[in-house]
Amino acid sequence: MKAVWTLMAATAVTIVGAGAATAEKWDMPMAYAATNFHSEIGADFAKCVTDGTGGKLEIVTHPSGSLFKGNEIKRAVQTGQAPIGERLLSAHQNENPLYGVDSIPFLVSSFDEHEALWKIAEPKIAEALTEDNLHYLYSVPWPPQGLYFNKAIGSVADMKGTKFRSYSIATARMAELTGMLPVQVEAAELSQALATGVAEAFISSGATGYDRKVWEHLSHFYEVDAWLPRNAVFVNMDAWNGLDDATRTTVSDCAAKAQADGLARSKEYTQFTLDGLKENGMTVERANPELVKELQALGEIMTNEWLQTAGEQGKEIVETYKSM
Repeated sequence: MKAVWTLMAATAVTIVGAGAATAEKWDMPMAYAATNFHSEIGADFAKCVTDGTGGKLEIVTHPSGSLFKGNEIKRAVQTGQAPIGERLLSAHQNENPLYGVDSIPFLVSSFDEHEALWKIAEPKIAEALTEDNLHYLYSVPWPPQGLYFNKAIGSVADMKGTKFRSYSIATARMAELTGMLPVQVEAAELSQALATGVAEAFISSGATGYDRKVWEHLSHFYEVDAWLPRNAVFVNMDAWNGLDDATRTTVSDCAAKAQADGLARSKEYTQFTLDGLKENGMTVERANPELVKELQALGEIMTNEWLQTAGEQGKEIVETYKSM
């Protein structure tokens, strides 16, 4: 839902002239810390739009779940409580299986593989968001996902009974298949959950661990490159349709730039954050081949389960990718 400008701004517009357009301010909720590269790319995007429209449309980001918690953002934008927002799409796989296409275990394990998959999936994801009253703008992948523990892990059997932070159907299912106990925890609450023992392990990129200083609670990070989930930025459809053509063009151009810049930043951030975990005392290493083999076997189970729920569209995405 579009918000009116402040009285002072409105007065200024009147002074400039009756023909001048009234400016808008869009508050943009984001789930991750301001220092996270997704939040920084979002801030750059907001500035690009604000500058590109000459202040006609001002976007202000609100990181760390300060405006809406992560699990509230998509619904808030759908219903017009916020005009624009960013959200990890795979967290909404329960609403539409297609939102979890980027979290199929071991379907892709590198940026190049992921971008090839996303090129196929992106139009279908945009269509799914349209059905949810959302206009898709851009998305940025996280670095490859690895496992965080507070002990050495050599096999799936070593994970049994561990309280495992989940944030999506895929992460919860992985916990179940490995004998761990899934605990729903949003990113903004991760540090507290680890400090209080609510969660004892999780799967994520080096970026999340670095941003949340998890070395204060955990000791090991295992590179398994399980998948590369994406954060997407979308706009309430009514708010989008309320913009004039020139403003929509500017927003779209800034979104394209944000997606390209975000991919580059994600690649750069991968090694930087892994080095940061090491520098702060964590053991960072590739998972042993036996553990990877066990996880890949579980990934096959999860892939088949996803295909059963994703229907023809999901099957088409996966088959098209595998045929490349």
